[in-house]
Amino acid sequence: MASQLNPYLTFDGNAREAMEFYRSIFGGELRISTFGEFGNPDPAIKDLVMHANLDTPQGYRLMASDTAPGMTLQPGNNITVSLSGDPGEGLEDVWEKLADGGEVHVAFEKQMWGDTFGQCKDRFGVQWMVDVVGS
Repeated sequence: MASQLNPYLTFDGNAREAMEFYRSIFGGELRISTFGEFGNPDPAIKDLVMHANLDTPQGYRLMASDTAPGMTLQPGNNITVSLSGDPGEGLEDVWEKLADGGEVHVAFEKQMWGDTFGQCKDRFGVQWMVDVVGS
């Protein structure tokens, strides 16, 4: 297996909802494991996501978890998930779904470098860049 670089997102109790949202956009297989499935009996966290993995038909892999016990979540702008592809690959639809209910920082439109590009924060606080090359 070749080395891979995959975005890993951390959420404050809503990782399952977020990953199901991303699966509704990208499709693919979503696997979710909870803290309880791996032996943590604490009722406060047993149903929280210890690890989620979404593998999409486009070859994307997105991973996530809820904040682990003893850790604190510090949301911020320290991660942005960037998607790029050719016209006709469905990224325009992906953009609409990601931006819906979120906050658009850069409108999804033709940019000075010739691509259609947009940047937003989705309804879960995750930063996204979508770039349709040469469109």
